[in-house]
Amino acid sequence: MRKLTDGGAATPAGLISASIAHAFALFVAVSVGANISGGHVNPAVTFGLFVGGHISFLRSVVYWIAQCLGSVVACLLLKFATGGLETSAFALSSGVGEWNAVVFEIVMTFGLVYTVYATAVDPKKGDLGIIAPLAIGFIVGANILAGGAFDGASMNPAVSFGPAVVSWTWNSHWVYWLGPFVGADKGTVVTIEMGRR
Repeated sequence: MRKLTDGGAATPAGLISASIAHAFALFVAVSVGANISGGHVNPAVTFGLFVGGHISFLRSVVYWIAQCLGSVVACLLLKFATGGLETSAFALSSGVGEWNAVVFEIVMTFGLVYTVYATAVDPKKGDLGIIAPLAIGFIVGANILAGGAFDGASMNPAVSFGPAVVSWTWNSHWVYWLGPFVGADKGTVVTIEMGRR
C-alpha cells in the first residue's frame, strides 16, 4: 500500500486503495474459510457468534488464539518480504481521542457483525451462496472509507494485534479490542431481537 499511495495511508488515494484491498481480501478469506471454520477471521465476529450461541466458548478461545497468531505471522512475513519495511501499528489521527475512536470502532463493528448475521448466520436467509462473503467484504471496505482517516478502521482486534506485536507499538491499543468487542455484542443483540419480531 505504501508504494501505491506514497506513504499516505490517510490520503483519499490511500483510503480507497486500502478499502478495495481489504474488501477483496476479506471476500476471499471468508469464501475460502466458510466451509472449514465458518470464515470468521476476526475475534470480534467470533465473539458475536459466541454471544449469539453459534459457537462454544472453548472453540472461541481457540479461534482467537489462531486469529491473533495468524496476524502476527502475516506481519512478520510482510516485514521479511518487503526487506524490513516498517509494519505500522494502528494509530489514532491527530485530534481523535481514544473514546472517540472506541465509538468509531463500536459503530463500524456493529455494522460488520450485523452484516455477518444477516447474510451468513440467519437460518431464514436461504441459499445466498456467494452473497455473504461479498457483503462482508463490502461492509469492511465501506467502513474503511468512512472511518479509516480517524483511527484506521480496524474492526478486528487480530488485525491490530499483529502490527502492534511486530512494531512493538501499543499506544491506544486497547481501543482496538474494546470497540470491536462492544460493537460485536451490540450487533448480535440487535440482530437477535429483530429476528424475534
